[in-house]
Amino acid sequence: MTLSKDELERMRSLAREYVEEVATLTQRICRVPAPTGSEQQRAAFVTGLFEERGYRCEHDEVGNVYVRRGRGTGPVLLLLAHLDTVFPQDTPLNVRREGDVLYGPGIGDNSLSVASMLTLLKMLDLLKQETSIDIVAAANVGEEGLGNLRGARAAVERYKQQLGAVIAIDGNLGYIVNEAVGSLRWRITVNGPGGHSYGAFGRPSAIHGLARIIARIAEIQVPKDPKTTYNVGVIDGGTSVNTIAASASALLDMRSTDVLALDRLADEVRTIVKTAPGEGLQGVITILGERPAGKIAPDAPLVHLAQEALRWIEIEPRLVASSTDVNIPLSQGIPAVCVGVSQGRQAHTLEEWVPVAPIADGLAQLLYLITYACEQLAR
Repeated sequence: MTLSKDELERMRSLAREYVEEVATLTQRICRVPAPTGSEQQRAAFVTGLFEERGYRCEHDEVGNVYVRRGRGTGPVLLLLAHLDTVFPQDTPLNVRREGDVLYGPGIGDNSLSVASMLTLLKMLDLLKQETSIDIVAAANVGEEGLGNLRGARAAVERYKQQLGAVIAIDGNLGYIVNEAVGSLRWRITVNGPGGHSYGAFGRPSAIHGLARIIARIAEIQVPKDPKTTYNVGVIDGGTSVNTIAASASALLDMRSTDVLALDRLADEVRTIVKTAPGEGLQGVITILGERPAGKIAPDAPLVHLAQEALRWIEIEPRLVASSTDVNIPLSQGIPAVCVGVSQGRQAHTLEEWVPVAPIADGLAQLLYLITYACEQLAR
């Protein structure tokens, strides 16, 4: 199926017509708390929104919400838009619109994407667009923080035998994620005997041992290409100022676009944790999360389509590496890209914002990409 010039123009026109609906829906979704691991309230809200539009929802054991559009058989194109945010349950959700800008914690990451996915199905219905294969839209959990991409893992596993390709909706308009940044998240804990700071002076301190580990990690030389990074983001431990700490811990994040580079970094850290704490102390590693690396070639058909969709709306595409839900399909050799709807700013802060105007182009891009991706997969 090749869309005519009139059909393409109708697609863009409809995208412009639905900007305000998406903006309103985005704010409604953003007002429902959805911390990673506690997405149930937002999942229930999104289920209701799907059902209002006449779709039947299914759910899985991890909390994903699924809607299937099509015949119900054959291969599928999987759309992913994650429900969760980085903000705790009690975060004040000051969601508002000022002129052409939407504000709110998680407004762009990822409320806008969920709202866009909901609206895209409605727009395809209005266009009477019977795609060449079925579309499964999944509002998924566990993308942020220590969610370990469990929603994307479950969705890919659920449809693996039928899965033709995956498109995640996340990030900024104009960027195409075709390379998955792999990551390891560890808790490093040091344990020791503890004691009184004066009376037991000389006993080894878990905090001192942890500090030695962190200092050694900070000296690790990592390659710039493939880009490989590490960061100790949280430290915790001890009882009081006059207590020799019996336990201390740190949260470590390690990332790379290359599996072997990430493995080498992990091996170095393991050696440091084993040897650096000092006599009388023991270092222990607890794995909190593993995000696999992977990539799809820049000249792959799905990537070419994503670029074509952006050029159609007169935006020059940029291929980038990132850590998103497409880490899962890309690590398994399944064609996948991640694309955005608008140009969000200050993500993961209370003052996150997105402009409304670019949403028209973002919706048009997705309509084009989804329609032609389905045709491509049906061949």
